[in-house]
Amino acid sequence: MVELEEFTKDCPYGIVYVTAFPNAKEFKKHVDDIAWETEVWLSDTPDHMIHFNGDRFIGPRK
Repeated sequence: MVELEEFTKDCPYGIVYVTAFPNAKEFKKHVDDIAWETEVWLSDTPDHMIHFNGDRFIGPRK
């Protein structure tokens, strides 16, 4: 994540981290490794996002 922050340091917009999985079965294999304050997207349910903790959904931190 530090490398991504360095890469985007001059970007005027906030960063949203999204981890994508093909389906819930694959997501469940990795759920313990998902970072807090990130979003998860499953391609078999493309209209929904899962937010890991925090007070905001799908928005950059300032």
